[in-house]
Amino acid sequence: MRFEDFKMFRTAVGGRLMQAEIGKVAEQANGAVTIRYGDTVVNVTACMSKSPREGIDFFPLSCDYEEKMYAAGKIPGGFIKREGRPSEKATLSARLMDRPLRPLFPKGFRNDVQIVATVLCVDPDCPPEMAAMVGSSIALSISDIPFDGPTASVIVGLIGDRFIVNPTQAERAETRMSLTVSGTREAIMMVEAGAQEVPEEKMIDAIFFAHDEIKKMIEFIDEIVAEVGKEKMEIPDVTVPAVIAEPVRAYATDKMREAIHTFERSEQSAKIDEIYSGAQEEFLERFEEEYPDAAKQISSVVEDVLVEEFRGMIINEQKRPDGRGMDEVRQIWCETGFLPRTHGSALFKRGQTQALSVVTLGTLSEGQTVDGIGDETGKRYMHQYNFPPYSVGETRPMRSPGRREIGHGALAERALLPVLPDEVEFPYAIRVVSEILSSNGSSSQASVCGSTMSLMDAGVPIKAPVSGIAMGLVEEYNEQTGESRMAILSDIQGLEDHYGDMDFKVAGTREGVTALQMDIKVHGLSREILEKAIRQARDGRLHIMDQIEQEIKEPRPELSKYAPRIITIQIDVDDIRTVIGPGGKTINGIVERTGVKIDIEDTGLIYIAAPDMETAEKAVEEIETLLKDVEVGEIYEGEVKRIKDDFGAFIEVLPGKEGLLRIGRMENYRIDKIEDVMNIGDKVKVKVTEIDGQGRINLSRKELLDKK
Repeated sequence: MRFEDFKMFRTAVGGRLMQAEIGKVAEQANGAVTIRYGDTVVNVTACMSKSPREGIDFFPLSCDYEEKMYAAGKIPGGFIKREGRPSEKATLSARLMDRPLRPLFPKGFRNDVQIVATVLCVDPDCPPEMAAMVGSSIALSISDIPFDGPTASVIVGLIGDRFIVNPTQAERAETRMSLTVSGTREAIMMVEAGAQEVPEEKMIDAIFFAHDEIKKMIEFIDEIVAEVGKEKMEIPDVTVPAVIAEPVRAYATDKMREAIHTFERSEQSAKIDEIYSGAQEEFLERFEEEYPDAAKQISSVVEDVLVEEFRGMIINEQKRPDGRGMDEVRQIWCETGFLPRTHGSALFKRGQTQALSVVTLGTLSEGQTVDGIGDETGKRYMHQYNFPPYSVGETRPMRSPGRREIGHGALAERALLPVLPDEVEFPYAIRVVSEILSSNGSSSQASVCGSTMSLMDAGVPIKAPVSGIAMGLVEEYNEQTGESRMAILSDIQGLEDHYGDMDFKVAGTREGVTALQMDIKVHGLSREILEKAIRQARDGRLHIMDQIEQEIKEPRPELSKYAPRIITIQIDVDDIRTVIGPGGKTINGIVERTGVKIDIEDTGLIYIAAPDMETAEKAVEEIETLLKDVEVGEIYEGEVKRIKDDFGAFIEVLPGKEGLLRIGRMENYRIDKIEDVMNIGDKVKVKVTEIDGQGRINLSRKELLDKK
């Protein structure tokens, strides 16, 4: 497209102007669009490799969300002063782009596709991640890349009983919910939400309110495609020849049926792997000379048999691989206090999935600093999720957390945030780490359950326990009759997640939902299916809650003896300088003498962290003493700081406050030399006799001696 072919399209989203500019920049990409939403500007490109990647059995799609610090008028921190690894927010935004798009590419498509959203300018009232999601759909839709879209996306907030589209910064501070929804014209594709115990019925209404907005945006995208869209490339036929498919299918069907009914995951995987390798041994030599892709085609048929047998068992026989009913939750086992010296810990086991969640409490200054382009600068609650290879009986390099780990940690964090006490009630930074020790599906929700138990074990006064469950779906649609048969599965395990049509995670309290995450592998969900799934999820969630509460019903009344004790005191803003002292001398002295940690807010709120309450109270006493006013008539034990020969001594009666003890008021008798009575560093009791108009303090020791 030439520069003179530049096109601009406009629509309104959430009462704000959205512009899609095409043809001005990134002209060599297969598809490119610059989205301007308010003053937010995001450039999105879609590129495709010229040929399929050899030797892979998956679609190589990558979505990248690039945050540029200049977009928010910031210079990157650190020594290098340039953007480095993506922030957690950028990683989560990339996942939001990826999830609704991935199911809409053709089966068997193996060309690399990369979507890059570069945030160029940020308006706090217009979320850049939303612009990136819309832009990714437009870039794909106008390109020659095969894509069965378009999709569109919105964020929905809830203020009172009113739904808000793409809430502004001020509205985000008031909303009870942040719900991100993506969908096609026909159905919902992806849901992501954090909420403050919003009832399930309200959540469903919000999702379909979002879908109404999505339909309007898709009409806008259709107009763009009609004017500037390219013709889509043709996909090679990947149908396996019948001469290969029929004997392989006959070989694999009975064996696969038996393997699927194996309960234990590692044994099941071994049996399935044996069928794959056995089919290669049986048929590869027969077909490889005539069919160069015979090995791949044989594996493809075995895969089809696996999917058909699994789905047929559920739809036709209403049976699950492990024998459970459709709404039945696996056996649950819980234990709190698993680790003796951590601040809180819990084991949660559901079937073959097991999570160990561990709580660590610290000072607010130990919270996470967020260096990004958004309005969030820090957080006191951090939830991290680890998925080591041994959890599924595998070996692989141990590297830094990937997108999946970051996404699952963020989901659990959202689920628990609404029930945490505020900083005034509980002035701690809280870190929860969930270690997945064994996994056969629903590990993210196991981490939610384990974490709510570990928080209560640590004595964190959460408002209510939170439980979570992962729901699945198997749906068969008959194109000839138009009939659809389906089964909604509670507490899905690995095979049901991998070969099912939905992974729908729901977490919340008894009062309502605190987090949602839904991924779809088919072309969307109807309202009927979604309503049934979320109702069935509630029943399962409450069953899990009952099991949790049998182990621990409410937070421990006391913190672990190994947790720091943090107390707060409020001082006048004008006294902050006194507590800190010149060059931090005063506050450092208190820290050195007591062994506490002290943080002072600009508001005068002081946080004191100590290994025990006695030490904390000692630091409080020092600060309170520091801020006391010297009063006439009071008696103090002070320290001799300076001596002026033949004149007197200066005594520090309170920290930073000195008074003059004249030589004539030191003893009952005449003294010639002050050092005969006292020296620098001596402790002496004195009485305040006067504070003059200039604030100078006069002292007497003689009056105290006279009273003996």
